[in-house]
Amino acid sequence: MHTIEPYFNWRHLYIASDDPQSPFYGYCNSEVYYTDHIYDHVIHPQWDSIGCETLFVKVLYVEYEIGYCVIEFLGEWNDAVHNDIMRLKRDMVDEMIPLGIDKFILIGENILNFHADITDYYEEWLEEVPHGWMAFLNLREHVVQELTTYGLDQYFILGGDLDYWEWRTKKPELLYDKLRQVVSRRLGT
Repeated sequence: MHTIEPYFNWRHLYIASDDPQSPFYGYCNSEVYYTDHIYDHVIHPQWDSIGCETLFVKVLYVEYEIGYCVIEFLGEWNDAVHNDIMRLKRDMVDEMIPLGIDKFILIGENILNFHADITDYYEEWLEEVPHGWMAFLNLREHVVQELTTYGLDQYFILGGDLDYWEWRTKKPELLYDKLRQVVSRRLGT
């Protein structure tokens, strides 16, 4: 797992630790020391901690004028034991919504497992972005099944062609525009 890096080809466009409005402003990642781990596997030092034992993130891009962000995930999303959604919602999303961010592009290809629990924080998140949305890209099939089994798919745009996106070949604004078209079709807006 130590070789799985967060996507870095947009770093010339945005770095969360340099953004004074970011929840990660001033966050310092080591370039050489592997200090974080998921279970007994060390992870690449460029992943950012949100206080969860098994889930790490990287805010890849934020566009304040349009109101969207791109967040990449690594690890096990575990609401049942660690209440990861509460940490994500309180420590990150709640900081971004007042800044006008209401569209969340969530890169889930490195979410290795998902364990659901109650839906309170998902409901709250959706209620707080009445004109926005949350979309998952490239989730693994068993993660989509878990989300669906617990009814969490009603809070996210996911599945179908969103499971096979080549998002790395696009600039952030092109990714957003293409995703916005898909979301508009699915929501009928």
